[in-house]
Amino acid sequence: MDRTVEGYLAQLKTHLAGSDPALVQDALYDAEEYLRSALADTQADPSAADAAATFDAAIEAYGTPEEVAASYREAELTVTAALRRPRPDVSGRGPIARFFGVMSDPEAWGSLLYMLLAFVTGIVYFTVVVTGVSLSLSLLVLIIGIPVALLFLAVVRTVSLAEGRLVEGLLGVRMPRRPRTVGAQGDIFTRIKSWVTDYRTWTTMLYMVMQFPLGITYFVVLVTGFSFSVGIAAAPVVQLLTDQPIMRTWDYAYYIHPVAMPLFVAAGALGVVTMVWLAKGVGRLHGAYAKALLVGRVEEGGL
Repeated sequence: MDRTVEGYLAQLKTHLAGSDPALVQDALYDAEEYLRSALADTQADPSAADAAATFDAAIEAYGTPEEVAASYREAELTVTAALRRPRPDVSGRGPIARFFGVMSDPEAWGSLLYMLLAFVTGIVYFTVVVTGVSLSLSLLVLIIGIPVALLFLAVVRTVSLAEGRLVEGLLGVRMPRRPRTVGAQGDIFTRIKSWVTDYRTWTTMLYMVMQFPLGITYFVVLVTGFSFSVGIAAAPVVQLLTDQPIMRTWDYAYYIHPVAMPLFVAAGALGVVTMVWLAKGVGRLHGAYAKALLVGRVEEGGL
């Protein structure tokens, strides 16, 4: 075995081939953090043994890449089963019952909440990217530009992790629970270069920028769709209570015929259920899109 942290991580990635990219990111981060911490403690002790012996001792305590990979896969199955959302029982039900059964589906309501929150997060993310890029580029000619750029990149990585937790919690898509691995070791310039050349830094920025128009779109569609559906369903009730027409022009007042009132209520209810189904579908699509941009693929030079 290559007695370096980089060599251990490469072997661990190989043994985790085929696993969820989010799981791989978590495993790599934990392994790197442990090994570098063990080596740093040894280097601080002048009486410690040589680096190779120290690395072997750390591996013996932490586990070989094959053992760690098997442990993470097993733990993932247990955690996934424990956190799996309860789904409504639709066995033996007809298509109509299954259609309205979405109203008791936690996945649909989680997606609905995420779409509403995306309006706020989209504004915040867009502001962060525009402000960060503007300040970083304008101050790079000065000494202060370097720490500003470093702070901005750190914020982008933090947002990537935070958004992932939000996506996993509300949309049910497995996302990383650890930051991305530190990558290249060295001085501040080496780290900045490592972050800048990491394609996920740029895909995260793209995600943050795109969250702004997507958040607005989600919010407008939800508000318009639910308002229209609820308005249609409530129109007969409002007419009965107020004796006011549902629409009035200069010459005419339009009332709902009593025979048509149940149809209005049914149409409104159908619209609400349809919007919940739409939210569920959008949530699944957005979850896949978020994972593609925030996590990426497990490949050479990637995770």
